[in-house]
Amino acid sequence: MKKVVLLVVTVCLTVFSFAQEQNAGELVEKANAAVESKDFAKAVDLFEKALAIPDHGQDVENINKVINQLKPIVAKDEAKSALDAKEYDKAEELYKAAMVDFPDDASILEQAGVRFYNEGIVSYKGKKYLDAVRCFSTAEKEFKYDKAAKYTAASLKKVAEELAAEGKTSVDEVNISADNKGLLIESLAKVYVSEGNELYKKGAEILSAANQKVNDGAMTTADDAYNAEVQKAKKEFTAAIAVLEKAAGLDPSNANASKLIEACKAVL
Repeated sequence: MKKVVLLVVTVCLTVFSFAQEQNAGELVEKANAAVESKDFAKAVDLFEKALAIPDHGQDVENINKVINQLKPIVAKDEAKSALDAKEYDKAEELYKAAMVDFPDDASILEQAGVRFYNEGIVSYKGKKYLDAVRCFSTAEKEFKYDKAAKYTAASLKKVAEELAAEGKTSVDEVNISADNKGLLIESLAKVYVSEGNELYKKGAEILSAANQKVNDGAMTTADDAYNAEVQKAKKEFTAAIAVLEKAAGLDPSNANASKLIEACKAVL
């Protein structure tokens, strides 16, 4: 974080309204102490209370300079605390509000992008892939942190793999944004295509090996052993079709799914 150079407010006392001024002076002293201990939210509150006292006798210009310096820091700290608590919606709202309230502070946008990105890394390593998607996507789309884009895709793939492991053919129950839901559908379809392709290749290898034995004269197509190998291959092709149809149902535009289904049916 950029080092904060804060002014220490001099406590002013005059001969009139002594009790009120002393009260204001005490508040300013406490505010200065809060600044030193980096409790900036408390410092802002105390400074503002001091200025609200009639005839406070304090250096208004100097105090306001400090308050204006502290407020963006307080806003960023509040947003960071929400993010640390996994309150992603709240953190996003707080960062956006801070950007509106303090438009000249470019560090707010930068911090928001970096913080959400870092939180995404933590979630990804912890295998909390939906949280990772949310954080990376927010860093990229809401706070212009382009580095997060590829990690959004990687996290979506992990979510898709988990869904595929459960045989899911819908993402309706997944708590994710509409944009990311569309990407998740594509990713899940690709996972199924990959699985279907592996089954197709396994069947093709079995059939190819059997035909090679026929070509080598080790068996004929009339032999029971050959027919047994053909049935094993067909079992793989049938399984491939079942998986590939999940992909096609999710994403009808996936050309690879269609081609592999046709290839499997041609052999069957």
